[in-house]
Amino acid sequence: MTPQRGELWRVRLDRTPASETKKIRPCLVVGSDVLNQRRHTIVVVPLSTGPQAAPPLAVPVHGAGRSAVAVTDQIRAAARERFIRRVGKLSEPDLAAVEEGLRAVLEL
Repeated sequence: MTPQRGELWRVRLDRTPASETKKIRPCLVVGSDVLNQRRHTIVVVPLSTGPQAAPPLAVPVHGAGRSAVAVTDQIRAAARERFIRRVGKLSEPDLAAVEEGLRAVLEL
């Protein structure tokens, strides 16, 4: 199954430098579905329960049965082999809030 935009997946994020988000954690797929089907890597935003919500860097979301924050300044491409399983889908309002956070962080 190919991850789709707006879905939440458990992704193996280990083997990263100290300042980057690591370990297995839920991630929000933010890349386009066309690219997700055709590319070896998929663009994701990691979710965390650690930091307090502080948009645009830590956007509050609810998915996979729990509240978390999407850490928009930790956006990254992850190889398909890192994806473990689908754990849910973000609501349209939460996805829009993350998109807004990404626009602010990336100055788009």
